Amino acid sequence: MKRLPFIAAIAAGVASSLILAGCSGSGSASSQAGESGASAHSKSAEYTIGISQITTHTALDAAREGFKKAFEEAGISVKFTEENAQGDQATATSIASKFAEDDLDLVLAIATPTAQAMSQAISDTPILFTAVTDPVSAQLVDSLDAPGANITGTTDMNPVADQIELVKKFAPDAASVGIIYSSGEVNSEVQVDLAKKAAKENGLTVVETTVTNSAEVQQAAEDLAKKVDAIYVPTDNTVVSALASVVQATETAKIPLISGEAESVKDGALATYGIDYFTLGRQTGEMAIRILTKGADPASTPVEAQEKTELTINETTAQAIGLTIPEDLKAAATLVH
Repeated sequence: MKRLPFIAAIAAGVASSLILAGCSGSGSASSQAGESGASAHSKSAEYTIGISQITTHTALDAAREGFKKAFEEAGISVKFTEENAQGDQATATSIASKFAEDDLDLVLAIATPTAQAMSQAISDTPILFTAVTDPVSAQLVDSLDAPGANITGTTDMNPVADQIELVKKFAPDAASVGIIYSSGEVNSEVQVDLAKKAAKENGLTVVETTVTNSAEVQQAAEDLAKKVDAIYVPTDNTVVSALASVVQATETAKIPLISGEAESVKDGALATYGIDYFTLGRQTGEMAIRILTKGADPASTPVEAQEKTELTINETTAQAIGLTIPEDLKAAATLVH
């Protein structure tokens, strides 16, 4: 039997009007599903949360761990059921169907494909998403301010224009930038459109290469690195899951690799202005806690973003491609090796 959240102890006569799909709890009564509702007993409840992740790579793993950390820091007991689609959309859909039948209080969907699968399959349990670049274009929410259904979360929209500007800052004579992305990821298409606009403003010609799976990334990167003066990789799950091959191709060609997020810099990209995915995941967890313990309604809980971005530069990569890091960038950056 699916547990009902902050209203579990509410008198039966008023419960039906307050149920917000799929949260849990027991204990003291509350007549309102508001911020003051079940908080008094929330920490003594044990929740069951399903986590679905589209694939394994450093940024998504960090978001997942940040989400779980929020519950640990709040002292809230949770049983997590974790699934990974290993980059396969059919598997993501299958996981969503399973979660729809499970006795879950809340679902976390990590990345756009899994969020879309969960949104299609589940209508009676709160869904939180993270690492989704454009939830409106992905048709997950009606708007960022008013999602409109049982799903909300955090966007990882990154400062694409600032990232493209890094090409010129590291390689002032660069005339072209290559972009590798998956043709099947909506979030990537959004970023590529922004990157094209920024490249034009910086006098850079864009050369695009698309892939359909991670096995195609190495060949695409090797071919592209021979044609351009730098490569940009957005927060594309398919490409980032095979980032090592892009790093190898750019180091062989001695050209900068600019990424869409900091975890990729730690994995060998040269630099980025990016968000911290662990922090983003923890922010998502805090939203989930408000839904589970305070009666926040996903339909009216605005999508949140991480406001602070940081410049991250990999010194080892700079040395590998024979590049001297400009002093002004070095002074402003978090340096990794």
